[in-house]
Parts: sequence; C-alpha cells; structure tokens
Amino acid sequence: MGGMYEVLMGFMDKGGPVLWLIAVLLFVMWMLLFERICYFKLGWKGDVARAIGTWEGRSERKSWNAHQIREKLISECRIQINQYLPVIKTLVALCPLFGLLGTVWGMIEVFNVMAVTGGGDAKSMAGGVQQATIPTMAGMVAALSGVFGNTYVTRIAQRETEFLQDNLTTDH
Repeated sequence: MGGMYEVLMGFMDKGGPVLWLIAVLLFVMWMLLFERICYFKLGWKGDVARAIGTWEGRSERKSWNAHQIREKLISECRIQINQYLPVIKTLVALCPLFGLLGTVWGMIEVFNVMAVTGGGDAKSMAGGVQQATIPTMAGMVAALSGVFGNTYVTRIAQRETEFLQDNLTTDH
C-alpha cells in the first residue's frame, strides 16, 4: 500500500500544483454525483409519496386552482430532484479548463528553463513539458468521467419527473 501512495504522489508531483486543483475538483464533482444517486435511491421515493399523497388527498382535481396546486407540487419536486445538477455540469466544464491551466503552467516552466539554461538543457525542458501534458490529460479524463456521471443522473431526474407528472392525474 505504501508503494501505491508513493506512485500516486510521484504522479501528482510530475503534474504540478494544477493537478491538485483538478483532483479537488474531481472529488467535489463525484461527491455531488454520489449524493444525487443516493437521493434517487433513498430520499426521492418519500418526496414522491408525499406529493402524490397531498394530491390524492384533495377532494377535487379539475379546477384552475387544483391545476395550480398540481404544478406547485411538481415544481417543488423538480427543484429537489434537480438540486446540484447545474453545479455538477459546471464542474464538468471546468475540468478541461483546469487542464489547460496546467498546460500553461508547465509551458511557463519550460520557458523558465530555457531562459536560465539558454535552451540547451533538454532534460530540464522535458520535465516542464511533462508538467504541461499530465494536467491536460487529467482534466480531460475528469471531464469525461463527469459527463458520463452527469448524463446518468440527468436521465434519472428526467425519468422521475415524468413519472411524477404521470401520477398526479386530474381524471378522477
């Protein structure tokens, strides 16, 4: 286990400080995704049951007021189900941008080495190029994983919203 930690720390050092920012961004993004998945598995059913119970407890469901109450119930549930989805989408979009920041950071290191050594030390310049490419790759991988996670929870949110709308009927 100690060897794995050393490998990970070596990778993080090669990627520079921006790689740590990408790691934090990725951690927050996946914690929000897991929170949404847990909500869909555990909390959503209770919210739907309360909304349907409130709607079914009404004696009349055909008037304009009843339709407004139905829309209110759907809207409240939609707010709950879509919570954090815009934040997750923003974090997914930020991942490649942080990767680009890492590229710029690494290239600044390359130019710094060139300025100090006169451009003759290829080994030192390679370290800066490595520091430029690792965050780019990490930002893209983080964004791709976030796209898949975001697509998954967004589809669940749409499906469950449609389910709620279908179950708050006005015909009986």
